Amino acid sequence: MPTLHNKANKGDIAKTVIMPGDPLRAKYIAEKFLDNYKLVNDVRNVYSYTGTYKGKELTIMASGMGMPSMGIYCYELFKFYDVDNIIRIGSCGAYTPCLNLFDIVLSTTVYTEGNYALTINNDDCHFVQSSVNLNDIILNKSKELDIEVVSGNTVCTDCFDLYMTDVNEFLKRIPEGFNPLTAEMESFSLLYTAKMFNKNASCIMTVVDSSYIDDEATVEERQTGLDTMIKLSLESALET
Repeated sequence: MPTLHNKANKGDIAKTVIMPGDPLRAKYIAEKFLDNYKLVNDVRNVYSYTGTYKGKELTIMASGMGMPSMGIYCYELFKFYDVDNIIRIGSCGAYTPCLNLFDIVLSTTVYTEGNYALTINNDDCHFVQSSVNLNDIILNKSKELDIEVVSGNTVCTDCFDLYMTDVNEFLKRIPEGFNPLTAEMESFSLLYTAKMFNKNASCIMTVVDSSYIDDEATVEERQTGLDTMIKLSLESALET
């Protein structure tokens, strides 16, 4: 049965979902990598495509930007569409000089100073872990494919960090010893919602900007220059 935000019928969504933020990236992945795909949702232009990759049924669905948007879509996927696994793929900013543009990062623990968990579940929680089993699949697959992946902590922000009036003040508020590698805006709500429903979720990101690097990825590179991360997510999904 469709929801307020998703017109797909139950059964139209696969058990494993690859979830970019950008609807056009979802379209790009479906057209380039899936066989026999069909558009199963376009409410609010949040595209969702279901097809097969090397014979396995998968869904590629956009999440939109920010924790509230991700929270809505992953909640409905887990609760109403019986999805078992969601792999978020997206872009991130680097918070360490060790990372270069287009490096791939796998989140282990995510911190937010926001109140998503308190609002949705009356839980004053600000840390959440990725699925260990799903992360293990991704790391093992990265070795098989000879794709270098860096694992580490992520901060999930309520606004685009490049627009903060003083990012250093934000960094001072991050708990001592957390030492985030990256920042992005969706992973906490995904991982926390997965925890609520006892489901699996992971977050793979590609670095597209860094305060330690003068260059940053263009809009076109952000949309289409992330094929290595996309391939890793699809190949990992085969093992779910």
